[in-house]
Amino acid sequence: MTAVAILSVAGGHSGTVHRRTGPEWSDVALFVVAALGVWLVRRAMRRRFARRPPIKD
Repeated sequence: MTAVAILSVAGGHSGTVHRRTGPEWSDVALFVVAALGVWLVRRAMRRRFARRPPIKD
């Protein structure tokens, strides 16, 4: 139990609260990476299904 308390203190947070004025750079980076991932997956799915021959009954 003491190890958990020591690890939580050693996290590096100073305890000072800062007012948020806008999105952080990490938020912007996450959004860009997510948008790029969605774009890549949609492009791959369009290519995959465009090459598939029509199903014959």
